[in-house]
Amino acid sequence: MTLAGRIACITGASSGIGAACAEALAREGCNLLLSARRKERVDTLASRLGEQHGVRTMSARLDVRSLEAVERYAAGLPPEWTEIDILVNNAGLSRGLSKLHEGLVQDWEEMIDTNIKGLLYMTRTLLPGMVRRNRGHIINIGSIAGHDVYPQGNVYCATKHAVDAITKGLKMDLLGTEVRVSTVDPGMVETEFSEVRFHGDRERAAQVYARTQPLTATDIAEVVVFCAARPPHVNISEVIVMPTAQGSVHHVHRAG
Repeated sequence: MTLAGRIACITGASSGIGAACAEALAREGCNLLLSARRKERVDTLASRLGEQHGVRTMSARLDVRSLEAVERYAAGLPPEWTEIDILVNNAGLSRGLSKLHEGLVQDWEEMIDTNIKGLLYMTRTLLPGMVRRNRGHIINIGSIAGHDVYPQGNVYCATKHAVDAITKGLKMDLLGTEVRVSTVDPGMVETEFSEVRFHGDRERAAQVYARTQPLTATDIAEVVVFCAARPPHVNISEVIVMPTAQGSVHHVHRAG
């Protein structure tokens, strides 16, 4: 199915997987609604992709943790941007790596508010239009942490298990419509993820990817495009994407 002319809305588009999805979908001819908390970055990306690929772009600062902000964002879209075909729920993060009894409550709240509630707010706000038009595609960026749990990953893993459950429940809710639902669940991807997790400690973040070959954001974006480009009668419900060097959330081969 051609994606040219479709409108794709991507959250957390200022870097990493979100930015890579914007790039990949622009190459396919999608018009892009890009949002993130870091407006300067998302503005620059939108401008560049519009010029490079000849697609329409619109960028905005958006914190998906705020229902009011999400609703205001959707209500403020110009008429030509309201018929969104693809929603990539990418905004998400991990904060901290500690035993539950030593964890920081503010880290938990940020993960829950972004990874679960933000995804729900965006979906609840934009999905009714898809149902009304009887077309559209929700693509959630999950994680292998939504299928297994690793030591000290307790709350982050819980949020990604929630994404998995929400995706499955949503697929059931949409039976009888032409709206599709997918989740793309990466293993180790080298982005700003670990730097964010460790509150800006770049040295500690670099150790996560040391002596191994992780996935890139582009690898995940290509899978997102594959899901979106299937014929209307085909729904890729779930894709787990792992580096060859990773066997599970617990097992990574490191050279030397």
